[in-house]
Amino acid sequence: MRQFDLAPLYRNTVGFDRLFSMLDQLVGVESAPTYPPYNIERTGENAYRISVAVAGFTDADLSLEVKENALTLKGEKKVSEERSGEVLYQGIAARSFERRFQLADGVQVTGAALENGLLHVDLVREIPEAKKPRRIEIAQGRITPTIEAELKKAA
Repeated sequence: MRQFDLAPLYRNTVGFDRLFSMLDQLVGVESAPTYPPYNIERTGENAYRISVAVAGFTDADLSLEVKENALTLKGEKKVSEERSGEVLYQGIAARSFERRFQLADGVQVTGAALENGLLHVDLVREIPEAKKPRRIEIAQGRITPTIEAELKKAA
C-alpha cells in the first residue's frame, strides 16, 4: 500500500485541519470495520436514520457521542457471572466495538432508541435561512430604492 506524507501541507496552510485529518483517516484505513453491521436510510427530505445491529447489548452497554461533526457509537458488554448453564455454542457476538460516522455540516442527532436488537439513531439536516433558496421579485420599469439612493449620492 502506498504511503502519503501530508506533513508539508500542514506547514503551508491555515484552517484546513479538519480536511487533512479526514484525508489522514482515509489514507490510514487498511480495511473498514464490519462489526456491527448497520444501515443508513433517508426517512424524509432532510431526515436520516442509522440503524445498527446490536443484538445482546442493552442501553446501559451502549454510548453515543457527537463531537465536531463526528458521531461515535461505542458498545461494551458488561461481563455477567450469572449464567444458568454452560454455553455450548456462542454465535452472537458480544465483543466491544466503536463505530464512527462523519456527519455533514448542519446535521444534528435528534434521538436514539433501542428496539428489537437494533439501535436507531435519528438525524436531521437543518439548513440555515441564509442558505435556503429565496425568490427575488423583478421590478419592471422602476428603480429600486437602494439603487435610487446610490444614484443620488453619486450626483
